[in-house]
Amino acid sequence: MPLVRITVGPELGADKRAIGDAVHKALVDVAKAPADDQFQIIEEAKPGALIVTPSYLGVSHTGKVVFVQIFLNAGRATEVKAALYAAIGSGVAAAAGVRAEDVIINLVEVAREDWSFGGGVMSYPPQK
Repeated sequence: MPLVRITVGPELGADKRAIGDAVHKALVDVAKAPADDQFQIIEEAKPGALIVTPSYLGVSHTGKVVFVQIFLNAGRATEVKAALYAAIGSGVAAAAGVRAEDVIINLVEVAREDWSFGGGVMSYPPQK
């Protein structure tokens, strides 16, 4: 049930689908998301619209950056999150020819009842 937002610069526009597929594969393999649960918004920013500091927390960045924000159910262990970051970084790097250091990832954890997959219906109502 993850919802993924991916933002790339124009130099990576041709690789959008490959990047999205790499993120999805990591979610399935590592975070155990269902294989048929691919909901993604992939945006190509205009030149100059993505700003990234040259170095942060000891990681250097170039201008060829990929931002990945994932909304998913709360509750995954820290070890799973760390493995997910690694899998996304290496997968996107292989798919789009970017450095893993230029893949910026943010997880946003939500409650199960925060999802509606259509029809105006709460997809996962709380169990009584």
